[in-house]
Amino acid sequence: MILLRLTGRSIANRWATALLTVLALAVSIALFLGVERVRTGARTSFGSTISGTDLIVGARSGGVQLMLYSVFRIGNATNNMTWESYRDIAGQPEVAWTVPLSLGDSHRGFRVLGTTEAYFEHYRFRGGQKLTMRAGEPFSDLFDATLGADVAETLGYKVGDPIVVAHGLGAIGFTRHEDMPFRVSGILEKTGTPVDRTVHVSLAAIEAIHVDWQSGARIPGQSTGADAVRQMDLTPKSITAALVGVTSKLKTFKLQRFINEYPEEPLLAVLPGVALQELWSLIGVAETALAGVSAMVVLTAVIGMMAAILSSLAERRREMAILRSVGAGPGTIALLTVLEAALLSLAGAVAGTALFLTGLAVAGPLADQAFGLYLPFTLPTAREAAILGIFVLAGIVAGLFPALRAYRISLADGMTIRQ
Repeated sequence: MILLRLTGRSIANRWATALLTVLALAVSIALFLGVERVRTGARTSFGSTISGTDLIVGARSGGVQLMLYSVFRIGNATNNMTWESYRDIAGQPEVAWTVPLSLGDSHRGFRVLGTTEAYFEHYRFRGGQKLTMRAGEPFSDLFDATLGADVAETLGYKVGDPIVVAHGLGAIGFTRHEDMPFRVSGILEKTGTPVDRTVHVSLAAIEAIHVDWQSGARIPGQSTGADAVRQMDLTPKSITAALVGVTSKLKTFKLQRFINEYPEEPLLAVLPGVALQELWSLIGVAETALAGVSAMVVLTAVIGMMAAILSSLAERRREMAILRSVGAGPGTIALLTVLEAALLSLAGAVAGTALFLTGLAVAGPLADQAFGLYLPFTLPTAREAAILGIFVLAGIVAGLFPALRAYRISLADGMTIRQ
């Protein structure tokens, strides 16, 4: 207890240097904890883009590619699956529900997704949350469109506004379906997933706007009016992919094997969790690099603390001489130096945690709103607490070198014969 009091008074005598040292340590540990929380938050947000879906089915390609274009709206399918195959799979006894997906069109840079009402009923994200409406209702008419939150916010749409879908992808659609405009029927609440950047229409609507099209181009001289299209059979000939839920988790692999060996056409069924894990492993290098950079920042701060303690030893020779004169040995002087490093490290860890939690409280909701990055405001997790413990331990270890230096200085001064 006496040693702690002596260490505290020694630090108080050099409060400006100590304060700057603690501040440097706090900023570095807050940065490291922030990177760790962003890393885990990104992984969680990434993995919670889709939940409750047992299989994703599409034309045979790669599992990651199928996940990218069907869930994240990135890239395009190499091929479509026929409607007959989709209906056959949907009719299997293991299947509880299905959601067909049709991609290929866009609206001012945002993807257009053709689907059915089952999409709003069965699509889940972030641990089982359902899609909810901010305004209006999901599409019900042939030319209704339901917008994701980012689409409505970026383009300034509200319920009742007309929109025109363009053929193909790109921010500027040169081939637009102007003869069959849509009406905004509803706007979804923000989800922090690709749903926010999607324009949702019915499968029948996708067929309707392509009545006068063949092989990706408009048929010259042919123009069918919207009223005439409503009287047609708009059953799709093919779809891009499908989300599938099974009646029992035990039947998932049986259904997956049936689809992967489907005799009518080459299809692929992937488990979302497996595909997400494979996808994350591909981009995990950047995550590791970021964690490495923040670790170097912490290491630099610890080395800075060690340098600050070393530089103060020359100023503290008088202090050490007084302690020696009252009976303190060189080992006690060294122990005081180690205790100083421990107290500074502990103060830096506490201040860094407080700074981290303050930043999390302010930036967490903003990150969720702007980027869909879920950063929950919670006390440090077990992993983060372990990081703090390692940081304090590293500070103590870093204090051993100044302690050894103080031991030698104190020993030399104690052996000097003063006249």
